[in-house]
Amino acid sequence: MSETGQPVGESELQAWADGRLPAGRRADVEAWLTARPEEAERVSAYRGLNEQLRARFGAVLDEPVPEQLRRFATRGARWRRAAAVAGWLAIGVAVGGAAGWELHARRAPAAIAMVKPEALVLARRAALAHATYAPEVRHPVEVGADQEQHLVAWLSKRLGGEVRAPKLETEGMSLVGGRLLPGDPGPVAQFMYQNAQGRRATLYVRTEGPDQRETAFRYAREGNVRVFYWIDRKFGYALSSADMEREELLRLANLVYRQLNP
Repeated sequence: MSETGQPVGESELQAWADGRLPAGRRADVEAWLTARPEEAERVSAYRGLNEQLRARFGAVLDEPVPEQLRRFATRGARWRRAAAVAGWLAIGVAVGGAAGWELHARRAPAAIAMVKPEALVLARRAALAHATYAPEVRHPVEVGADQEQHLVAWLSKRLGGEVRAPKLETEGMSLVGGRLLPGDPGPVAQFMYQNAQGRRATLYVRTEGPDQRETAFRYAREGNVRVFYWIDRKFGYALSSADMEREELLRLANLVYRQLNP
């Protein structure tokens, strides 16, 4: 709740980060963030990344749509949708070259061109959530691994579907616990894992649209946080780590995928 008693939602937090929040709500949202340092840090990270993107790559949105993408569009709404995807892709590819993002797919190059903007958002938010909570020493999770059954049941109820915490001991990773995070349009689950050397990985799980299948792994990177992400029917998944090299994280992602899809 804000100071006026109105609830503060994720959409307003995103609007604040983007500089689009109406002036009448700005003070309430900022007061809400002041009372919640962890949320303030998370949303400030969004704002900082947005500012870097605008400064470096804002001009990309004014460039002509590549000819390869024009072939995917016809007229009317379909063309507008493709143009919007092109804009997102231009930003994603540009950031990969100069600001740390890398986008790859295990399919043909044409499939890379059709990465959906919401999938890029999944990777970005997972990376930010990992960067926020993985360094925590005293409070890395809300519910510890000693209450795993309760944790999984709670997160499943909040996300509206069966959520599971994969077993990663064969790769030397033990469950630390998990937490519930705000998301758009609904809650998000985060599971945290750690090995004997203290290196951590987090699995970010959010609800997607009905029966989507984007099971090819895609790779993104923000700063030193590496992410493998995919969408499978009802859920989107993103496995993140700042402590693992790409190939090591890919082995872990494959293990997660096999357990979630036996």
